[in-house]
Amino acid sequence: MHLVLEYALAEDYLERRGALRADHLHLARAAHERGELLPAGALPDPYDRALLIWTAPREVVERFVAQDPYVVEGLVTAWTIRPSSAVVGRVSTRCPRRRRAAAGDRRARGRAAGSGR
Repeated sequence: MHLVLEYALAEDYLERRGALRADHLHLARAAHERGELLPAGALPDPYDRALLIWTAPREVVERFVAQDPYVVEGLVTAWTIRPSSAVVGRVSTRCPRRRRAAAGDRRARGRAAGSGR
């Protein structure tokens, strides 16, 4: 089970986001690194919505919303959090940091196995 955070974006979102984008992305990337946030981004043509897919509990998502500069500064005019269950396909819930560590472990094992030749 995942949670979908949907943002309704202000009409002038594109014009105003530049000043807040670095802080917003820092917050989102930190959540992603912890394995809480999966895909996230705005829907273009027109840029009127954004979707953020979460593995974290609702309280974590609500805390993100409360801290997000896009929300605080009014670029987000409304938001909802709804549960979603994947029916087709698989969305990874593993932490990106753990995936990188696991890949490093596999490479190290491969080098060790090849060192006796």
